[in-house]
Formats: sequence, C-alpha cells, structure tokens
Amino acid sequence: MRFYTKQHQYYCGIDLHTKMMYVCIIDPEDNILVHKNIVTDPKKFLKLIEPFREGMIVGVECIFSWYWLADLCQKENIPFLLGHALYMKAIHGGKTKNDKIDSLKIAKLIKGGNFPMYAYPAQMRATRDLLRRRMYFVRVRSEVQAHIQLTNYQYNLPSFEKKIDRKKCRADIAQRFSDPVVSKNVESDIATMDHFEELIKNLEAYILRHARGFDARTYYRLKTVPGIGKVLGLVLLFEIQDIKRFPTVGSFSSYCRLVKCPKESA
Repeated sequence: MRFYTKQHQYYCGIDLHTKMMYVCIIDPEDNILVHKNIVTDPKKFLKLIEPFREGMIVGVECIFSWYWLADLCQKENIPFLLGHALYMKAIHGGKTKNDKIDSLKIAKLIKGGNFPMYAYPAQMRATRDLLRRRMYFVRVRSEVQAHIQLTNYQYNLPSFEKKIDRKKCRADIAQRFSDPVVSKNVESDIATMDHFEELIKNLEAYILRHARGFDARTYYRLKTVPGIGKVLGLVLLFEIQDIKRFPTVGSFSSYCRLVKCPKESA
C-alpha cells in the first residue's frame, strides 16, 4: 500500500456521506482552520474552502459517493486523494467516533504521511462499474441455477442429462416435478435464468464495443493466457488498471488476495 507523503500548506479531510459532508482544514501546525458540516453541494464546498484553495489538498475515505467530489476537484485543479477504506483503520480506533472526529483524523493522516492512497482514472470508472455489475448478474444467474440443482436433489430425481446453463437444455426441466407448486418454483428459476442470460449477453456485447480503446496492447497480451477470453481479459484490465502501480510481484499477489497474512506477536 502506498502512502501520500508530500507536504502542503493546508490539509482538508472530509468525512463524506450522501447528503452531508464534514469538512476539516488544518495547517502544518495542526491548527484547525475550518471544521464544519455542510450539505453535499459543490458550490457550498468551493465557497467554504475558497480562502485556503492555494496550496491545499483534499482527502476523503473511499465510499460509493466519492465520484462527484473527485471530478469537482479535478475540474477546479485542487489536488485530491482517495483513501483506501480497508487501510484507514486509524479512523475507527478511538473510543468515540463521529463525523467531526473522522474528518479531523483524515486531515491529520494526510499531513502525517499516513494516508493510504487509492486512485483510479475517471475515464475508466464507468466501464469498470459496468463490468462489476455484469459480474453481479453472473453470480445471480449461478445462484438460481444452483437452486434448480438443489431442488432436483431434494426430490431425489435423476441428474440432468445435459448442462442446464444453456437455454435449450432447460426446456422441459419443470415438467419432471410432479408437485405443481415445485414445478412453478422451478419455472420461475428458469425464467430468471433466461432473463439474466439475455441481459448478460447484451452487456458483454456493449462492453466489448466500447472498451477496446483502453490499453489495447495489454488487453491483447492478457488474451494470450490460456483460459482468459474477451470479457475476462477486460475484467482483469480494468481491475488491475496499471500493473506499474505494483512495485513487486508480491505486491500484486497481495492485491489479488493470494498471500496469507500471518499475525504474530512475541
């Protein structure tokens, strides 16, 4: 994990929420210059920080609503940092925790060089989110398919002759259950699988049309790996983003959650 270590004239820590944001601005001597809760309105935020814009850096913990603030800071040429939520444990370590305290801690983490950076290019965010949404739909489809399999086991019926992940192999599955209620249950599962199958297929086609412009060379090299196709190659490309941000192979393996982290003491 990389930490931000540059020095600035002012440090702005924000505890961000969907409707409100607690803003704290401190100087290098830890003097609190601003400590105020405001609505998440770009104009009010810019007005609040106006006296300190020159030489200020803004930091916020990574939550789902950070896009607009990052884009605003980029537009206004204000340095912006996104903190990796998993590593910002210092915010949650005290006895008392609230938005006012958290905003001050974020500002001090930046000033002290302990702010764990997490950054992602704005031009790639939307496609990455769409790929993640596709992955969620794939999981839902798999869960529904597993439910059909479990229902078949519950009634001790013969195994399916063909894989039911294909639409043409699911045509007569519901009729094998004698109980009409169970049959209706399986019919609803089949309809759900059919719907998600079509949805996933359309999403994949859309993503493949619009995402090929990002680092085509790396994308091509990913597809040369056995087992990595067009869609999985894009998933890897957009999740890794830039392999150079990992200084070592071990760092990348750790990012992929492939390294066991021992916890030892004395």
